[in-house]
Amino acid sequence: MFFVDLYPLWPAQIRPAFMHDLRTFYIATYHDRLFISPPSWFKMYMYMELLYHVPLSVWAIGGLLRDDPKVPIHLLGFAASTVITTSTCVADYLGWTEYSGAEKLELGKLYVPYLALCGFMCVDMYGRLSAALERGQGRGQKKVN
Repeated sequence: MFFVDLYPLWPAQIRPAFMHDLRTFYIATYHDRLFISPPSWFKMYMYMELLYHVPLSVWAIGGLLRDDPKVPIHLLGFAASTVITTSTCVADYLGWTEYSGAEKLELGKLYVPYLALCGFMCVDMYGRLSAALERGQGRGQKKVN
């Protein structure tokens, strides 16, 4: 997030030089048009990463270490929003007619594992929340048969 995705949001005066080199390498290697000429919706996704994903990620690290019971609900939101944004990127690049199948496959090697990981996180966090709700219902009420 910090070094590639959020690169355009860093003030040029404080942007480390290695970030420019990393981004130049990324663009030269993958020709990712989303980073060369980002559409408006992609810019909105960058701000969502900055304002939602970054603070939540920082909080979640501590929350996981503390075993905070609120972690699953927050990570479910994080994972679901990431699945949506990453799916949008995949759908977009699959429609690029001037790109070859091989170029799209290379982009897929970056985007699809991230999409799969976040999809897994959605399922996992949903499962954790469901189990916690079931435990909570078992404590508060008697089951009627």
